[in-house]
Amino acid sequence: MGKISFNEGWMCGVTGTGEARPVTVPHDAMQWDEKKADVPGGKSLGWIDARDYTYTKEFELAKEDRDFDLILEFEGVYRRAKVTLNGKVIAEHEYGYTGFYANLGSAAVYGGMNRLEVSCVNSDQPNSRWYSGTGIYRPVWLYKLPKAHIVPDSLRVKTIDVVNPLVEIELETTTAGLVQLELFGWNGKKIAKTSGMTIHANGGKYRFRTQVELPGAALWSPEFPMLHTCRAVFGDDSCEVEFGVREVTCDSAEGFCINGDRVILKGCCIHHDNGFLGARAYDFAEERKVRLLKENGYNAIRSSHNPCSKAFLRACDRLGMLVLDEYVDGWYIHKSRFDYGSFVEENYRKDLADLVAKDFNHPSVVMYSIGNEVSETAQERGIELTRAMVKRLHDLDGTRPVTCGVNIFFNFLSSMGFGVYSDKKAEEAAENPSTKKAVGSEFFNNLAGLLGAGFMKFGATLYPCDVKTRGAYSVMDIAGYNYGINRYRHDLKKYPGRVILGSETFCSDAAAFMDLAQKEKRLIGDFVWAGMDYLGEVGIGAREYPEYAGNLDGGLGWVAAGAGRLDLTGKPLAEMVYTRVAYGLDPVGIGVIPLGHRRDKYSPSSWKMTNAMESWSWDGCEGEKARVEVYSRADHVILSLNGKEIGTKKPEANGVAVFRVPYEPGELTVTAHDEFGRRLGQKTLCSASAQTILRAEPEQLKVSASSGLCYVRFRYTDPDGILKPQKRADIKLTVENGEILGFGSACPYYTKDYLGNVADTYYGEALAIIRPLAAGTVKVRAQSLLGNAEASIEAV
Repeated sequence: MGKISFNEGWMCGVTGTGEARPVTVPHDAMQWDEKKADVPGGKSLGWIDARDYTYTKEFELAKEDRDFDLILEFEGVYRRAKVTLNGKVIAEHEYGYTGFYANLGSAAVYGGMNRLEVSCVNSDQPNSRWYSGTGIYRPVWLYKLPKAHIVPDSLRVKTIDVVNPLVEIELETTTAGLVQLELFGWNGKKIAKTSGMTIHANGGKYRFRTQVELPGAALWSPEFPMLHTCRAVFGDDSCEVEFGVREVTCDSAEGFCINGDRVILKGCCIHHDNGFLGARAYDFAEERKVRLLKENGYNAIRSSHNPCSKAFLRACDRLGMLVLDEYVDGWYIHKSRFDYGSFVEENYRKDLADLVAKDFNHPSVVMYSIGNEVSETAQERGIELTRAMVKRLHDLDGTRPVTCGVNIFFNFLSSMGFGVYSDKKAEEAAENPSTKKAVGSEFFNNLAGLLGAGFMKFGATLYPCDVKTRGAYSVMDIAGYNYGINRYRHDLKKYPGRVILGSETFCSDAAAFMDLAQKEKRLIGDFVWAGMDYLGEVGIGAREYPEYAGNLDGGLGWVAAGAGRLDLTGKPLAEMVYTRVAYGLDPVGIGVIPLGHRRDKYSPSSWKMTNAMESWSWDGCEGEKARVEVYSRADHVILSLNGKEIGTKKPEANGVAVFRVPYEPGELTVTAHDEFGRRLGQKTLCSASAQTILRAEPEQLKVSASSGLCYVRFRYTDPDGILKPQKRADIKLTVENGEILGFGSACPYYTKDYLGNVADTYYGEALAIIRPLAAGTVKVRAQSLLGNAEASIEAV
């Protein structure tokens, strides 16, 4: 199967202007748009005035190409894509998060130039509750196939038996013929082969299915993600897919299991953007995101609230990260005026087929979600839609369970008329976004922000919440609870056949979840909001001081949610330190609330457990009482400063002990002990010395010249590398043999352009993302008032 990258040579411009500039796909045109205080998307979109864009590409086809089937694959275009070739429409696709194909067919010119045009509509705002991006933000491919070929995405491998490894292989072709299969182990050695087998017409299509034994095949698991390869040959065509031999089961007796072993899903939710890159889904960036989340203790990711990219799944397969892939954010009740809700009932059968076609061979995908906080599940019409979508997925793929993220309390409130979308509210929002009436999830998020995290958790315990969810839960394989941890014990007892998943949770509940999950197999997992910070939904998880925010109300200037356990640059925060302790991965951790803000107000959030940092460097704050948070599940912890014991405390049930310590420079040390006084672990924070330098720290010293990205972190430190969070200055970059794709800081309030070469630091740090232009050395030079730095990365 000839698959050719079609990412180069595009032009992009605002639709209707006649102006365009050269771009390379993946691309996010929304990064070109202005920010205004009166845009309909408002906080959700990060105050961006979204426009419509058109991409064009000219390419030549040889005369002999008419003997092939030429098919374009678009992995993701946001949104309402229309593809025309030489003036003829060859594809239209409404949903911005699923891929689609376009057959060049008779529209192509053979032996001459062709003009391809892809238009996308994003000016009909609001249509998203988060930063969506605009345009061709995932890769594009051209398939050059013989007329008799294997249908794209039809080669599928399903595990039948993991004890005596056996797989079932199916595919579809365009005509009758012979097919031969070869299977290779994780080490590249051939482990099975079939002789030529005939494909006959079946129901008007040419479909083939057979079973193949794989003696000695290694099983795929999160700890040992062993991947195999299946190669199918059909005439002059061939196709390869990677797969894993693994079995997923989930029931009320044993809970969630992989290959017969129970697995507790210690997961997080993420959005699709890649920070400073916007929506651009580079393979390298997608893998980095998975790698960072895996390294920091998560074993599962929820793709909220839309299907993730193919590159993301390939990374999860290789790294052993489990995936809950989600279909959509809403059904027929809108959450924003122009969202996809108008199309779900009409399109879900095809959309879910597209989702399964993308996911089927990926062992990392262990379950599907049909929606997020869909209050439709409180209605009879919605329950029937739940049933229909679950059945559709079972018919398409019987190997994975199906859930849906249901906000239990919001189901009740929406059924009473609170926060429900209406066209009148939408029109008011369009006329005056600064005073718009929030609806749906945004309405409830605002309530939670005002009333605190306990608001949703307490509300979920009310009896009507059970009434308004049990119908939908009864037709799912797994009941997804958003912020419903206070119902777990009650519902596990009341519904002995129910399996519960914390499909969206608060960081502060990690320890409580683990305690219960270790005792109750029917509580299978937890997905915190959120694993990594993201653009849009500005300020919902930010605890920010005036020093870094021109306003504290989420207004113009705010760009990010501030809700990640990893910040926008991928740096783990103290909340991540706490989570690792709650999961039992580390014995003890420590964080300090930034000093120097004793009388400052800060932006409130239910999604920010703490804004503590792993730092004991606070110049000019001597004598100020610091709030020191110690995270441990130990019997007791002992805190010392410069060798002098400050005190001993027993952590609370949530694994947190708080000390008030007058700041003085030096070493702050905590030790964790069991009930017999034995030391379980120790953590020390050291103050930086007086001298300040700027450090340039590449995450990798060698990357691929064709597909790699250079992530370079800049930090103000002392000569020993200890961070100085109070140091702040603009950093200016110059780059040789590289293009700056993104440069900025993790601050949720950020008025500079991520596409520029100047960035402000946030608590002493900034990050640059650079694409190599050619093989050789990528040299990065940074200048600032507080110091200069250089870094070199080899592109090979």
